[in-house]
Amino acid sequence: MLAQKVALVSGTSSGIGLRTSVQLVKAGFLVVATMRDLTKRSALDTAAAEAGVTVDVRALDVQSDESVAAGVAGVLERYGRIDLLVNNAGAGFLGTFEQTSMADAQRVFDINYFGVVRLTKAVLPSMREARTGRIVTVTSVGGVMGQAFNDHYCGAKAAVENMFESLAPVVQRFGIHCSLIEPGPVRTEFVANVEASVGSAAAAAATGAAAASSKIDADYAPMLASYRAAVATAYDQYGQSADEVAQVIVEAATADKPHFRYPTSQLMHSLIGAKYTDTTGDKCLAIAGARLPPL
Repeated sequence: MLAQKVALVSGTSSGIGLRTSVQLVKAGFLVVATMRDLTKRSALDTAAAEAGVTVDVRALDVQSDESVAAGVAGVLERYGRIDLLVNNAGAGFLGTFEQTSMADAQRVFDINYFGVVRLTKAVLPSMREARTGRIVTVTSVGGVMGQAFNDHYCGAKAAVENMFESLAPVVQRFGIHCSLIEPGPVRTEFVANVEASVGSAAAAAATGAAAASSKIDADYAPMLASYRAAVATAYDQYGQSADEVAQVIVEAATADKPHFRYPTSQLMHSLIGAKYTDTTGDKCLAIAGARLPPL
C-alpha cells in the first residue's frame, strides 16, 4: 500500500498550479501535475529541479471528457487512489458583453466551470468508495463579486462556487471535504493571457456592420481604458505571488478540519465581507463601478 497521499493538480504549466505542485511535494504528497499541453512543462520541470523534488507530469485537458477519464484512470491504475484533487486549470476573458461571441462565452464556461465538473466527477467515485478525500478548487474574486468586462468569467467562477456549496454537504457524508481558494490579484501569466483574449472579442464585433462596430468601440473604449488602468494599480498595490496562494492551498489540503472558503489575502476577506453583509447588492455595484469613469 502506497504510504504517501496522492494529489492530482490541474493547470500546472505555470503560476498557481506550478507552485502548488512543488509545495505539495514538500508537504509530503506524491503529486501528479497535469496540463493540457506537455510541450509547456519546462517551467514546472525547472521549478521542481530547483526545489529538489520529483513531480509526475501528465497530460490532461479539462475540456475533453476522454482526456479527463483517461487521465484519472491512469493515476488510479498507477497509484491506487487519489487523496487530493486540486482544480486549478482555468482561463480568463476580457471583453464587452455586446462584442463577445457565443463561441467565446461557451469556451469560457467550458474551461472554468465544466472543466471543474468533468474532473471532479471523474475523481469523486474513487473518493466515495474510499470514504475519504479532499477537493480543493481555485476560484477568484470574480466568483465572489462581479467585475466589469469579465461577465462570462465571473459567471463561470460564481457557478463553481455555488456548485460546490451544493455538493460539499453531500460528499461530506462520505468523508470528503471541499474547499474553495479565493484569490484576488495574483502576479502570474494569467493577466497577459486575459489581455490576449480582447482581440477575440474585437474580432467577433467585426461580423457586424463597420459603422455599428465603430460606434460600439467608441462607446466602450473609455470604460475599458479606465478599467485596465485600475486593474494595473490593483495588481501593483495588492498583487500576491503564486507561492502565497499555493501556501493557502497546502493549508486547505493538510488542515485537520479544513474550512470551506479560503480567501488568500486581507483584500479578499474585505470584499467577501462586503458581499455577504450587503443584502441590497448596492455596495458590490459601487465597488465594481469604481474602476470605471464616473457616472
